[in-house]
Amino acid sequence: MKAIIWFVLFLLGLAGVLIPISYLYNASKLPTMDSEFDIEKKLKHSIEGERMSLVAGMYVKPDRSIEFNHPDFTRLPKDLVALYITQMGCPRFFQTPREDGTAWAWRLFLGLATGGQPPGDGGCERILAFRIAWKLGVRDNTELTVAANKIHAFLQKDQLIAYDLAIITFERGVVGVEDVAFKLFGKELDKLSLSELAELQLVLPPYGYYNDLKTCVNPAIMKQNRDLILKYTMNAQLLSPDKVNNAIAQPVFCTQRK
Repeated sequence: MKAIIWFVLFLLGLAGVLIPISYLYNASKLPTMDSEFDIEKKLKHSIEGERMSLVAGMYVKPDRSIEFNHPDFTRLPKDLVALYITQMGCPRFFQTPREDGTAWAWRLFLGLATGGQPPGDGGCERILAFRIAWKLGVRDNTELTVAANKIHAFLQKDQLIAYDLAIITFERGVVGVEDVAFKLFGKELDKLSLSELAELQLVLPPYGYYNDLKTCVNPAIMKQNRDLILKYTMNAQLLSPDKVNNAIAQPVFCTQRK
């Protein structure tokens, strides 16, 4: 029995040495990401570079600026955020405290070691931080875990949502919800109705129906899916029944464009 106890203590001591060394080694391979400024600067360079290369050969320049604007949660329609967090599986995302400390470390460890994770909204925080790290070019799973931990250290819940929605790539040069709103609906994000925001949700994770909405493929199925999203969000008590019923009564936007 004593031998087993000593063996367990030895393993714990070994882990206490190896895990920090592994963390520091993988952190050393990452681009600098010690502050929000570092993250924003790298995203700005990447996204603006892509947009610039797209318009470089055009005789007529696009009306929209190629500038990557600072992700600002206050610019996001509240109904879009409600739809998004519901479809992520975390409708209470802003009603629960931010996950930190041992609980967050355990979530990252389980995700890396087993692919699983404990229940709770910290799972959505992890997903969002991973997506930001991926956009920064991090691909290795261990490095993604380290990068997600660094990003999570200085981005609050609302910032994680704002950055995630600002960096989703739909096609070359179309990046973020503001871009895709203009591309699909011909108007700015804050001008979209609830029915249009629910259709916009269909091009976001976990759906990714961008090409279908862009080319107006299967509008009846798109409407069915849109209406389900609206009902789910209403059932989560993040949208009122009156607003949802009015939105469901609207046709799919692309059918009016034809």
